[in-house]
Amino acid sequence: MSEGARHGSGSDGRGDRRERDDRERAEHGRDETPEERADRNFSDILQELRVVLTGTQLISGFLLAVAFQSGFQELDTDEVQHYLVLVAIAALATLLGMTPVLVHRLHFQRRMKRQIVRLCNVLLLVTLAVVSMLVVGVTSFIFEVVVSAAAGLWASMGCAVAVVALWVLAWAARRNGRSEPDRSEPDRPEA
Repeated sequence: MSEGARHGSGSDGRGDRRERDDRERAEHGRDETPEERADRNFSDILQELRVVLTGTQLISGFLLAVAFQSGFQELDTDEVQHYLVLVAIAALATLLGMTPVLVHRLHFQRRMKRQIVRLCNVLLLVTLAVVSMLVVGVTSFIFEVVVSAAAGLWASMGCAVAVVALWVLAWAARRNGRSEPDRSEPDRPEA
């Protein structure tokens, strides 16, 4: 019996692909092809990037405005260095947030959506880590300038604890999601 006949298709292997697509649909609980899933996942990434980049733009705008305030000249050397580090981190966060769009544009219509989604997911996670550092740094800077260097240190530690707690909570939700079945879908037998 020929390979094509065994899989219920011609010799082009479409039957293998259909079977694989059916298995993937069953595993993911949605009636969508791998390409549709990649499109949906990329759309999700873009929506999440919009949220992150909006926050990054607000923080960057705040940082840029600070340099043009009359009180900026009164900052000591350490505060100016702290400020410049924050500007560099904000620039990095902005560039990282734009990179998924660049990746998509460079590989547009090359049938690489799944690879693009995997890379852009990593880029989004790195962007979130950098933005988290930026939020801690800006909080510290504001307390340092308005109150004192010690207050800036305490504010950065408090904010860093909050950031780590939220990342751990998000990670724990991910781990718990794997062990509990989704109650919104009918029970499927385990494979």
